[in-house]
Amino acid sequence: MPDVAPTRFTLVPKVFFDTLAEGLDLFVDALGFEVKYRDDDLAVVERFGAKAYIVASAEFAAKDRPELAIETDAIDALHADIGARRPDLLHPNLPDVRLQPWGAREVALRDPTDVCIVFRQFD
Repeated sequence: MPDVAPTRFTLVPKVFFDTLAEGLDLFVDALGFEVKYRDDDLAVVERFGAKAYIVASAEFAAKDRPELAIETDAIDALHADIGARRPDLLHPNLPDVRLQPWGAREVALRDPTDVCIVFRQFD
C-alpha cells in the first residue's frame, strides 16, 4: 500500500450536554449551524465546514465544559449575526470584537451550561 499524506484534517469535537436541546440551542439557534444528523442522543451539526457532535450525556456533561475556538475570516459579520440571534449568549468578558495582544480579533459566547466558544480572526 502506498504511503499517502492527507491533504487536510478536520477536527470535529464531541460536546456533551445534559440534553440534546441544550446543545441545539447553542449550535443551531444561536450560531446558525444546520443539523446534518439527529437521533435521541446525538446530533451532527455543521456551518461553513465547521462541525460538532452534540451528545446528550448528563454524566459526561458534568465532567467537561469545553472552550472551543473557531477561526473565521468574517468576525464582524459573525458578531452581528450572533448579536441579532442571541445577544444573551455573548460572553460577559468578551461580548464585542476585541483585538488581543497575540494579534487575533476575538469575540466569545458562553451558554447557560458554561460551554464557551471563542471566534477569532487573524488579519
